[in-house]
This record gives sequence, C-alpha cells and structure tokens, in this order.
Amino acid sequence: MRKQEYAAESDFLRKVVVRPVREEERGQFDFRLEQDHYLHSAHLSGQTMRYVAQVDGQWVALLCFSAPALHLKAREQWIGWTPRQRARRLGFVVNNSRFLVLPERERYPNLASRVLGLCLRRLSADWHQRWGHPVLVVESFVDESRHRGTCYRACGFEAVGFTQGFGRSSRDFYQEHGQPKQLYLRQLRPKARTLLRRGRLPEGLIEHEEKLSGPCSLRALELESLVKVFGALKDQRRGHGLRHRQRSVLACAAVATLMGASGYQAYEDLCGKLTQRQLRALGCARDRQGRHYGPSDSTFFRVINQVEAAHFEQVVGAWLVEQEISVLARLAVDGKVLRGSGRGDGKPLQLLSAVSHRLRLTLAQVPIEEKSNEIPALQPLLRSLPSLEGGLITADAMHCQQESSRFVTQELGADYLWGLKGNQSGVLEKARRLLARESFFPSRKGRPLGEGPSPA
Repeated sequence: MRKQEYAAESDFLRKVVVRPVREEERGQFDFRLEQDHYLHSAHLSGQTMRYVAQVDGQWVALLCFSAPALHLKAREQWIGWTPRQRARRLGFVVNNSRFLVLPERERYPNLASRVLGLCLRRLSADWHQRWGHPVLVVESFVDESRHRGTCYRACGFEAVGFTQGFGRSSRDFYQEHGQPKQLYLRQLRPKARTLLRRGRLPEGLIEHEEKLSGPCSLRALELESLVKVFGALKDQRRGHGLRHRQRSVLACAAVATLMGASGYQAYEDLCGKLTQRQLRALGCARDRQGRHYGPSDSTFFRVINQVEAAHFEQVVGAWLVEQEISVLARLAVDGKVLRGSGRGDGKPLQLLSAVSHRLRLTLAQVPIEEKSNEIPALQPLLRSLPSLEGGLITADAMHCQQESSRFVTQELGADYLWGLKGNQSGVLEKARRLLARESFFPSRKGRPLGEGPSPA
C-alpha cells in the first residue's frame, strides 16, 4: 500500500508546473491568500512577483516574492556587507513573503518543497525580465510556532537566527508584535554572499547597482550623531537666506557618499530618497507645508568647496569607526603628498594614511617628518585607531621590515600583508626559490594548488 501511495505522489509531483500569475487571475489569487493564508492579507510592498503552482490546470499552491526587509541583523551578519553596500545592493535580495499550499492539496508531504524548488529555479530570470535586474539571495520568515520550515531546509535555505519581534507599521516606524520568527536565507547563485560584500561587483551585475541604490540604511540616531560631529566645524558662509545649516549639508553629503553618489546632482537625487524621519534627523529645512527637504546641488557645491576634503574624509571615517567597528578589519596603509602644502624648504607635506579597504575612506592620518620616510610614522598611525586585533594591515614594500611586522603581530594582534621588492633582497631571492618549487603549496588531488582541472 505504501509503495502505491509513494508512486501516486511521485507521479503527482512530476506534473507540478510553476508559472507567474496572469493579470486576469489576480482577483482569485488575492482572494485565496486572504482566505487561507494565516496572515489573511494579500498586500505586498515594493517590486513583486506572484506565482501559482498547478497540476493538470488545477491550482495547488501560491507564492509571492516582494521587497526585502530594510534592517535584519542576522542577514547583514550572514552576508557580511557594509551599510553602504547594503544601501546600494539590497535590491538583489527578495523576500518570499507568502507561501500557501492550498488546503485540498496538503495531503502530499513533499509538495511544498517541490513547488518552492521549481520556483527558485526561475525566480532570478523572471525578476530580471519583469524589473530589469537579477536577484541573488532569497529571504523568508517562518513562524516556528506554526511551521517547522522543513520545505525551506529541503530547498537549501539556511536558518540564521530569529528576528526581534518587530513589524513595520508605517514607512518610518516599527511596532513590537512579540512574535519573533526564524529567518531563512538562500543563495540563488554560487558565492552570492561573496559577491554582495565585494568592493566592486562583476561586470554582469555592476550595471544594475546604480539603478538599485536603495533606501538609506542608517537610522535616525546614527544620523543625528553624524550631524553632531559636523557641528564642530565653523560655517564660513555669510549673509541672509541660508536655508540649510552647514552641518546638515555636510551630513547629507556624507550619507549620499556612503550610498554611492559621486557628484552634487547625485547628492541632491539621493537625498530625495530619504524618509521624512531621516531628513528630520539630518536637520534639513522645512517647506511651507512643514515637510523636510534636502539641500540642492548648488548648496552642496557652495558648502563643500569651503571644507578641506581630507578633513571631511577624516571626520566621516572616525564616525564610521564608532558606528561599525568592522571597517577596521582590512586597512591599507599608504603615503601621499598633500598638494599646495609647501614647507619652508618648498617641499610639500607628506601624510601616511590608513584607508578602509571596503569603504575606501581615510580613517586616520599622520604627517611624515622632514628628512624621514613612512616607516617611523606607521606605529603612531595605527596606535591612533581603536583595537585592530584580528584585522589585516596591508602596505607596500617600504614597510616590509622586521620591526613593523613585529609591531603589527605582537602589539596589535593583527596580521600583515607587505609587498616584497629589492629593498629586502635576501628575503626576495629566498621567496623566489621557494615559490618556484611545485611542492611549496599543498597539493590538491595530486596537483599543485592553483592548477586547473585535468583535461578529460
């Protein structure tokens, strides 16, 4: 009897077909969701895709995908991206916001995983066709007091942690509902997590990033602290009719830069994406209707051109360190000449800077003494930053010195990656001899590491 039941179920599952809902079917689709889904709602936010699964023309399950949640601590840790990357790339993530196996078809235990698997195979291509860009990651919330999430695990989803039990009640506010849900995440293509946290997306995706630049991921308290930091700078403007305070303009510029903008008009456009609560936190002016609005491109031009670029970068870098210590995980140490800063001997001032790899922002700078070089400036530069334990410091061959290496590993508890050139001729020659040996790297299946697969 069990063999017959298994054969009948297998035959039924092979007939399952998943397709997008047609416009004339939306009324019936929404009615079934409102009637049979435990949320009793068919309302979705943002970009959406609706699917129906059917067998021999009869509906057996309904699925909806929509915009992802704006803030999920477990998701951000799982992906490992920065606030700037999240703001620019959140559109590559979608939420499986509804999944309903119709009551008359619940007797088939494997139907849910079959339907979900078929849907995931086509989701990115369908999304690209409908909305102009692919998707890389799917998220879903499961109320484990009702469901165990078995079909999600069967389809390769990973349970990464519980939500904090809040739901959005309006565009800017969240209310506690006291029902934490398990967050499930799945990559739709190999190494999607790695791609989303890369400094630069590959060619096939980078063209979509500008269009996807989403809402600002910073919250009101974080924005208020940024405004406070810029409040210490004196406003050089004079005269009447100044609508925006300098600190607000600079804070808006910093936020827009973190969201990927690179020009005055882009700053103005991105400020238009901020919510009223965020604009209020940034101290933006009000119009006659009492609504906050961001600075114009000409206002950004006038204010920013009176502020030293290096100082602006330092202020934002120091603020970022306070907000997210992970910006210190990968630092590049590099020297540069400050243009227009001639000393008494006519030579320009040289600075040694610590730059975040992922954000490409300067976090600290120290001057290089006259008649000296970058090497003595390395230690005071790195000491000026918070704990670097467990991080990685990169620098050019000038810093390939025993004392610099000892300082980074023994005193800071970090790792280093130095360039190696002729200034360390003995070490360079030894490295060349060792790297030339086939046995230097651990072999994999009989082949030295780095070789491609054997020919068929």
